[in-house]
Amino acid sequence: MLHKRLTLFAGHYGSGKTNIAVNYALMLAKEGKKVCIGDLDIVNPYFRTKDSAAQLEAAGVDLISPQYANSNVDLPALPAEAYRLVQDKTCYAVADIGGDDRGAYALGRYVPTILEEQNYCMVFVANFCRPLTRTPEEALEVMREIELACGLPFTHIVNNTNLGPETSAQTLLDSMENAKALSKLSGLPILFHSAEARVAEELAGKLETVFPLQLQDKYFDIPEI
Repeated sequence: MLHKRLTLFAGHYGSGKTNIAVNYALMLAKEGKKVCIGDLDIVNPYFRTKDSAAQLEAAGVDLISPQYANSNVDLPALPAEAYRLVQDKTCYAVADIGGDDRGAYALGRYVPTILEEQNYCMVFVANFCRPLTRTPEEALEVMREIELACGLPFTHIVNNTNLGPETSAQTLLDSMENAKALSKLSGLPILFHSAEARVAEELAGKLETVFPLQLQDKYFDIPEI
């Protein structure tokens, strides 16, 4: 997989973008790259990337998140350090963008710098088991809303269709037609399909480019997977 310097994951609330962003950052670090990950999700008050703070730190990944992330203090503002994601060219940066178009507004301030560098991958995370993205047409509508809100076009799709702990290999296999249809409608390639590591093993030989996920510690506490 060819990595861009900046990889951004966005999607509807509950698509699983946070978990994918964390796993992607850990993968880059495992490859020996200097990595930072930024939580730009101002919609979800939990700022869930910080759920994996200890694991990210152990892997040498710098975490950029609001000061009051995962607390009961509701101050939905991004730290000044978040500009490092687009300004530090020595670091592979991963960004978790807020759910749907409301969260995407926060990305807008960084878009001119991103477009100037032209070394980014903007990934739409689709979960066809979630309300409002059950069909390719619904998912495409969410994609367009996010693009309009932030001013940055998507470049790839990730199929992260799941039913939480009830997910099976068949769950992902059943989503293939929807994923292909969304790819055709949008004109964007599928970067990979993602599934919890156990399910990913069951899909070996059945799907290409399956990205195994290690689930976050608070996976069952907050309804986004």
